[in-house]
Amino acid sequence: MLTDPVADMLTRIRNANTALHPTVMMPSSKLKEQIATILVSEGYVESFDVETEGPHRTLDLTLRYGKDRSRVIQGLRRVSTPGRRIYAGASDLPRVNGGLGVVVVSTSQGLLPDREARRRRLGGEILCEVW
Repeated sequence: MLTDPVADMLTRIRNANTALHPTVMMPSSKLKEQIATILVSEGYVESFDVETEGPHRTLDLTLRYGKDRSRVIQGLRRVSTPGRRIYAGASDLPRVNGGLGVVVVSTSQGLLPDREARRRRLGGEILCEVW
């Protein structure tokens, strides 16, 4: 049992990215799949696949690298933790690296990247930052 599955997901991605692994596997959940969807749409991850083997589902992420094997993901940071929740309104959402990164926000309409949350004028819990 994991206390913080989102932090575990980000740590697995960070470790695989540092070691230049092409893929990373982790236990799957709906929240992790939504985060993976945002990472794919923002261009940080090539693709993801959910494998069902027996009673457990596995999330398989294919990481993205540049032509010279340079890392696309420069950093990941968990913002809101189970012990300290961080909330922000639509006008108070942070910008990562002057707007070059993405903030994943949990809103009443599901998980959204920060740009989309600002466009819809929605605030919520700030889950993580990726740059």
